[in-house]
Amino acid sequence: MNWPLEAFLSFLAAGAFGVIFNTPRQTLISCGLVGMTGWLIYRSYNFMMDDSVQATFAGAFGVAIVAHLLAKKFKMPMIIFSVAGIIPLVPGSKAYNAMRNIVENNYLEAITFASEALMISGAVAMGLVFAEVLMQSFFKHQAKRIQKKIGMTLE
Repeated sequence: MNWPLEAFLSFLAAGAFGVIFNTPRQTLISCGLVGMTGWLIYRSYNFMMDDSVQATFAGAFGVAIVAHLLAKKFKMPMIIFSVAGIIPLVPGSKAYNAMRNIVENNYLEAITFASEALMISGAVAMGLVFAEVLMQSFFKHQAKRIQKKIGMTLE
């Protein structure tokens, strides 16, 4: 598949899930951009390193960073952007193939798909959490700098 088409489809998927999750209308394009950003980071990393778990972590990390920045811009909760934006990275096909192989009594193949789906799901969660921790420490440091600048002390 080519990258512009993938970018467009991931934008469309994230925006459509924004509609399903009933996000505010003015944020739908931003939700689509967050999903597209995460997918392009994932594809770029996967193309260079050929590791879908690490690529998913990088994509989820990018989604969370962009979602935080947009949440500050729009003065809305970060979850509005991150939930819709993370959808293109969810390992649905791996989980489906695991269940299909269980039904077909092909357990060794099912374990392979299930373990990969579990690792990718964990990478999504870790990417979101690491970005959250990084952004919280950044904002805390930024607040301390501003307070020092204006002569206030933190308690």
